[in-house]
Amino acid sequence: MASTLQSELKKRGPFDSVEQEATLALMRTSDLLENRIARLLREHGLTLSQYNVLRILRGEGKPLPCQEIGERMIQVAPATTRVVDQLVKREMIEKTQSVQDRRVFHVVINAAGKRRLRKLDQSILDLHASLLASVSKNDLHVLIRILESVRAGIDG
Repeated sequence: MASTLQSELKKRGPFDSVEQEATLALMRTSDLLENRIARLLREHGLTLSQYNVLRILRGEGKPLPCQEIGERMIQVAPATTRVVDQLVKREMIEKTQSVQDRRVFHVVINAAGKRRLRKLDQSILDLHASLLASVSKNDLHVLIRILESVRAGIDG
């Protein structure tokens, strides 16, 4: 009997291994979740990366170097500086050059960026809840632990 993922992908034969099927299932699920969240963010004029930068800065509550923002991103963005510059241009964050090291720029969220996030906060929480409504709270906790194990086993 074909697996659900096998049917979704219209894959003729079985997967080569359970690890392959699990990896592809994670990737497929991630893509579906990401697309739904990106759609909501687009309605508010933001990309996933821009939203992530704003959330990092709001959560920190103080200026951060661009490099540290990049290290904290959910999805590793090769061009964190570009995302930061987009948000500076849109006047949601401010970027200043370090006096100690002129190669380093510190970034902080401003009032406009905080307002944009406040407008999104409940919608994002509601979307998360609806996307995972079919999974019990207990299973969500198990899933979180499993995903932590997967990430811990991957060399960065």
